[in-house]
Amino acid sequence: MTTPTSDPWQVLRAATRARVALGRAGDALPTARELEFRAAHAAAKDAVHAPFEPGLVREALGGADVLCVASAAPDRTTYLQRPDLGRRLADGTTFPPPGDGVDLAVVVADGLSPLAVHRHAAPTVTALLARLPGWVVAPVVLASQARVALGDEVGAALGARAVVVLVGERPGLSAADSLGVYLTWDPRPGRADSERNCVSNVRPPHGTGYEAAAVTVAALLNAARELGASGVALKDEGPALGA
Repeated sequence: MTTPTSDPWQVLRAATRARVALGRAGDALPTARELEFRAAHAAAKDAVHAPFEPGLVREALGGADVLCVASAAPDRTTYLQRPDLGRRLADGTTFPPPGDGVDLAVVVADGLSPLAVHRHAAPTVTALLARLPGWVVAPVVLASQARVALGDEVGAALGARAVVVLVGERPGLSAADSLGVYLTWDPRPGRADSERNCVSNVRPPHGTGYEAAAVTVAALLNAARELGASGVALKDEGPALGA
């Protein structure tokens, strides 16, 4: 129960990271809130334009075997202006001959927040692979200037039955380092977004944790293997998914 002198908006502010109940000074925002907004906006812009550093991800993966590729977008400006180029591999990209029985390709893509990838991709990959005993996994692919659909071409080139793409999500004013994890069964160029499943906002402690994301994605992969499909045909029904 609130008292006449207590702040009636405090409960709401404590329950969300959204910008609510900011107050006002005259007909404007209080100075502190305005400065917070500008700082959050600057952080979002910096996240989008930060250079992707594959070496950081490789090191965080413990020196695991990785492949580095790039999309058809030659630079960051082109990537932002031409989303279609970020969905295709650069001309001349080659892969080792696909092995027999590759179950999964894992692609780490910079997306719209390389910052998110640097912070969260490696622990998410590590947690996920630990929950896939018996799965044959291709070397992790690190993709620059890349969007989600690039994983379809990578997965097909590696002969994988499924692809998981970890990508930096578009920054917002409350989250500049949010990682998305997209799953597609039977990857090949031309797959639609409706044929994917997604676990979003992987960014502990304020978003989904690494272990929670790994549990959900592993359950989706196992269910997709049984069903032979992903996307709208495969529903994430929480604990029932892995039952």
